[in-house]
Amino acid sequence: MARVLVTEEIADSGLQQLRDAGHDVDIQLGLTPEQLLEAVKGAQALIIRSSTQVDAPTLTAATDMVVVGRAGIGLDNVDVAKATELGVMVVNAPVSNILSAAEQTMALLLSQARNIPQAHAALKAGKWERSKWEGVELHGKTLGVVGLGKIGALVAQRALAFGMRIVAYDPFISEDRARHMGVQLMDLDALLEQSDFITIHLPKNKETTNLLDAKALLKAGAQVKWANQAFPKTHAKTAVFDSVRAWVTTINLEPNTFTIRRDYGLLTADSGVLGDFGNATFDHLGVRSRFFRDGDKFMVETDGADGKLATFEVK
Repeated sequence: MARVLVTEEIADSGLQQLRDAGHDVDIQLGLTPEQLLEAVKGAQALIIRSSTQVDAPTLTAATDMVVVGRAGIGLDNVDVAKATELGVMVVNAPVSNILSAAEQTMALLLSQARNIPQAHAALKAGKWERSKWEGVELHGKTLGVVGLGKIGALVAQRALAFGMRIVAYDPFISEDRARHMGVQLMDLDALLEQSDFITIHLPKNKETTNLLDAKALLKAGAQVKWANQAFPKTHAKTAVFDSVRAWVTTINLEPNTFTIRRDYGLLTADSGVLGDFGNATFDHLGVRSRFFRDGDKFMVETDGADGKLATFEVK
């Protein structure tokens, strides 16, 4: 049977199935890149999540490797081209958390529409500011869905139940398919101009990288509220943050990929929702993050590259 190297936290029930099948499950968490180069030698399979970087040198060192399994959706931390060249299969779990992601999107949209985090924080601080955080209804508003794949379709389905008009940009979806879903297809510029809320659900590839730049975001206008569930770099992060400073925005960031600068105003703005911002922990795509204050410093506690919780100052 095969030696299966596991470099990140995976539910033991899943690993037990491998053991029951006679495989040697070798769990080595928190490996440095140098340690990973040694650990992959003699392994026929590698199971990872989002932190382990399976680059060309790692794949080259893994001379017995047959398959790399990503317990999640994205494959941006795996050099798929090199793996293909070496005859190593790369597999993922594309529907493993699509329902959770869709529900998280609705939570972000509702939080933004009704100013729930701000009202909660005000009340916890002993303030009754009902009129300030009154918010708006989703009913009758237009939701622009950028990327009408599995997650985007689930979001559209749920938003329709709220009485929203759904428009979408996705060049790979047919008019008939969209119409069957109750969605109106349009180009990106039209979506930006017509939407009251915009949610992003795109994979990271050559076509989507920096798709939403500053010029595109400015077309949306100051009234638009955003919910980002896409992989990083599908939008130009500087453009997003510059826009956040100017108007109300909801951003759900992928930890380990963004450097959050204090001067962008994300952490101090009254408006907007940053994940589950505050002294709360959220788990998105298997990555734990907690934003908090330490005196006059903004801190983030998140999963580090070694799979362990690490604390960083937000500068």
